[in-house]
Amino acid sequence: MRPLDLQVVGQELAIKWEDGSEAFLPLEMLRRHCPCAGCKGEMDVMGKVYKAPDRPLTPTAFQLARLLPVGNYAVNLVWAEGHQAGIYSFDYLRRLAASQNQEPS
Repeated sequence: MRPLDLQVVGQELAIKWEDGSEAFLPLEMLRRHCPCAGCKGEMDVMGKVYKAPDRPLTPTAFQLARLLPVGNYAVNLVWAEGHQAGIYSFDYLRRLAASQNQEPS
């Protein structure tokens, strides 16, 4: 499912989906869940994950500078501090929204 509209509203990314549902994802959560290899790591054929050392994130790391479409399946989020390697697939955004809405048991 693809979004019909993506907009920054305050400190959240507002997404209106094709089915009429909406999601509001905090920008800080999106930045902390960046799917790029540098942030999330890469797995080799043996299952070992290689990841860059964590670095402190400044307040500009949570400010969204631009949204760039990637084909018909994703969006590239460009952060004010310059990080732009994360390609957020629409499926990934839906999973983040679903995990945010789950109630702890």
